[in-house]
Parts: sequence; C-alpha cells; structure tokens
Amino acid sequence: QVQLAESGGGLVQAGGSLRLSCAASGRTFSFYAMGWFRQAPGKEREFVAAISAAGRSTFTADSVKGRFTISRDNAKNTLYLQMNSLEPEDTAVYSCAARQGTAAATMGRQYDYWGQGTQVTVSA
Repeated sequence: QVQLAESGGGLVQAGGSLRLSCAASGRTFSFYAMGWFRQAPGKEREFVAAISAAGRSTFTADSVKGRFTISRDNAKNTLYLQMNSLEPEDTAVYSCAARQGTAAATMGRQYDYWGQGTQVTVSA
C-alpha cells in the first residue's frame, strides 16, 4: 500500500505561482505512475497531469498546458506540480494519486491510492 500526503497549497493572486508536493511512503515509489487531479466546489473531479513511473512520459490537461508542469524525484519519493500563471479558475482542492503500473493515466478510476488533498485558492 502507498500513503500519499500533499503540501504546498495556499492563497495566491492571479498570475502567481505555487509548487505542490506529494510525499509518498510505503511501497517503492518508482513502481507507481502518478497523477494530479483537482476538484472545485460543485464540480466533478478533473484530471490535471500525470507522469509515468520512470518519469519519462507526461500528460497535461489542455486547461493547464503551458502553465503547469508535473515532475517526480524517485530518490526522494516525491511528486511535484509546478503551477505558474495561476487563474481564479484554478481554485480547487488538488489531490495526488498513485496507480499500480508504469504507464501514466488520465482517468481517476485508473488510480489505486489517493492523498487527502491540498487547497489552492487563486484570487482575482
């Protein structure tokens, strides 16, 4: 089993930046593909970005492409999401997820373990 803990959320003005981290513990981190998802109040959970187990391939949602970058450090058992040029529409709870498999995936149901989430609020 894998335990995931997000950090780095907060309140930021539009145009600002944040970097989210997701610390993993338990099973070998490098065996798992990882993803970031977000959920805004009253909306369904939305895919943000995903990365393969080795970090060689990534997928990014069109809504954040060019602004958000997913990365991982397998030596530190940590997943990252660098968020630049933030917009009020990016306000949501951001959660990281792990899936038992090496390939990145874009659907929430493909993931096996989830963190509690971290709140990101972008003011206009």
